[in-house]
Amino acid sequence: MDLDLALLNDKPAAITNSSSADEKFFHKAWECSNRLSLMFMQMNIANNIKSTIPQKESAREYLKFVEERFRSADKSLTGTLMAELTTMKFDGSHSMQNHIIEMTNIATRLQTLGMKVDDSFLVQFILNSLPPEYGPFQINYYTIKDK
Repeated sequence: MDLDLALLNDKPAAITNSSSADEKFFHKAWECSNRLSLMFMQMNIANNIKSTIPQKESAREYLKFVEERFRSADKSLTGTLMAELTTMKFDGSHSMQNHIIEMTNIATRLQTLGMKVDDSFLVQFILNSLPPEYGPFQINYYTIKDK
């Protein structure tokens, strides 16, 4: 059985007495696929979010509603991540490596949301996040960069 049948195809016309065996089979397969797809989607969505999504007749409609609903959430998340990346400061509570990995992960998450953070900007954000005692390191980086 194709579980994605209901997501890839529109709901078939209602079965009538004149429907062919193929049409009856497709209708039954689509109904089963639709029911299972809806169940799987609803099982994997958090309860606090699920309660805000209205019941839909088809898995395709349900998925489309969820996509439209969370498109605005992506924009909000992008702004939050940008603010976090630009204001992050290294405080020494964890290693320098973890700090750089954390900033790189934020840049990667921004990229998956459609906002490309250029490597040179990321390096600049990282350097700007360092406290004054890393001044010699920054000077060394700029000296090497200019050569």
